[in-house]
Amino acid sequence: MFRSAKAAIKLHTLLDLRGNIPTFIHISDGKVHEVNILDRLLPEPGAFYIMDRGFLDFERLYRFHEAGSFFVTRGKSNLKVQRRYSHPIDRSTGLICDQSVVLTGFYSHQGFEAPLRRIRFKDPETAKTLIFLTNNFVLPALTITELYRCRWQVELFFESST
Repeated sequence: MFRSAKAAIKLHTLLDLRGNIPTFIHISDGKVHEVNILDRLLPEPGAFYIMDRGFLDFERLYRFHEAGSFFVTRGKSNLKVQRRYSHPIDRSTGLICDQSVVLTGFYSHQGFEAPLRRIRFKDPETAKTLIFLTNNFVLPALTITELYRCRWQVELFFESST
């Protein structure tokens, strides 16, 4: 017999990397887009939120910025930015560039007027070029790339608990 509808749920998790323990769990309908979960989080000043491109919503991310928290996310290839400054890098580490940028897209600029940091990195393991966006200008660029790599701890947490 053919099913006319499929059911799905999503488990949204905020993991504290200091202890690999979830600090936030929310179960939603599978049709709910990931970015909507940002509305349920209360940003903590000084905390880092590491998320994939599915959470790229500049108006929502600006709320985190205003709260004094930091984020690291992947940039989309069609993101419109204007470079303001290029920071020195060591290309032997896989870094391609470390730049201060401002968003120039109509809606993205309205949602996030503050400067951002764009880091391009060629992953030596996969040979893929990755683009990261963050509102943190203090940590070394390579540290930002490693923070994003830590995002996979969420995946490892669920693999070990099944």
